[in-house]
Amino acid sequence: MTAGLTVAVIGGGSFGTALTSIIAGNGYPTRLWVRNPQLAAEINQKHCNSKYMPDLQLPACVKATSSLEEALAEAELVFLAIPSKGFAQVLEQAKPFLKPEQILVSTTKGFEEKGFKLMSQLMAEITGFQHLGVLSGPNLASELAQKQLTGTVIASADDLTRARVQQVLGNDFFRVYANTDIYGAELGGALKNIYAIAAGMAASLGMGENTRSMLMTRALAEMSRFAVSLGANPMTFLGLAGVGDLIVTCSSPLSRNYRVGQALGEGKSLTEVVESLGQVAEGVNTVRLVKAQADALGIYMPLVQALYLVLFENHNPREVAGSMMGNEQSTDVEFVLPRDEVLKSAQKVTRISTQ
Repeated sequence: MTAGLTVAVIGGGSFGTALTSIIAGNGYPTRLWVRNPQLAAEINQKHCNSKYMPDLQLPACVKATSSLEEALAEAELVFLAIPSKGFAQVLEQAKPFLKPEQILVSTTKGFEEKGFKLMSQLMAEITGFQHLGVLSGPNLASELAQKQLTGTVIASADDLTRARVQQVLGNDFFRVYANTDIYGAELGGALKNIYAIAAGMAASLGMGENTRSMLMTRALAEMSRFAVSLGANPMTFLGLAGVGDLIVTCSSPLSRNYRVGQALGEGKSLTEVVESLGQVAEGVNTVRLVKAQADALGIYMPLVQALYLVLFENHNPREVAGSMMGNEQSTDVEFVLPRDEVLKSAQKVTRISTQ
């Protein structure tokens, strides 16, 4: 352990609180920033975040504060656990209190709407720092709080960032694996939220295990196709930040995005779903942003297109699911057999058949 190493967690939602518990449980003095001064006082007095994690007892070495200056003053390592919608704003507010030697790690799975930017891109633009990373993987906050065996990925081009995060977070129930493909890890975490909505909807409509398996596999093909077009390594999607995160989010009712899909499949409107959820479901906004980007870049994403119709154009989920079966039968693994080659072969067969 680095002598005097202090860690800051910016954001006291479910994941930020669970992460704080792990860091402090490993023996590191931890500063937890929350917006509400009353909540900060409660956490310091009762060692519990009653708003998001009422059953989780936080170690005594956690100090909550509503002051960014206080939270960041002594921190060598800073985790940013802020929803994507407010990420840039909070980072701008924190900027005067940040130092270039600090390590900044985003845990946010989403996109900045303006300019379609990833959180790592925002960190680089706003701070100009060198020690930047992304934490991503199949990490449901409630299971982290219960200390269930879990794996995650720290992705960074910076050796120090990867090593320090592995040191601070790793223990006998939380395994931290390293990757240099920051965009791939980040895109995996952001895009899987889309398909969790589709999985929840499929479950609500009574679709079986064969359907679930096909849905997740085609989702993996679709998200990797999109990510590679933005510079990611397709191999990253075979790891925890790709298929690992996709499986847990598409399989568990603990996922907020999965619950959104379930409710939509039951016939509820998006407004009703968002109001009843009480927390941000990143996938809803991600569908809209990714659909616009895929249209602009000409990327084939039929699942995204279908979800957009349900979420934003009030199409019936069952009818959309049925129409999906009429889509083209293309390649299984695009990086083995390119989609264009399959389309050319199909056209050739059609010409021969009509002669």
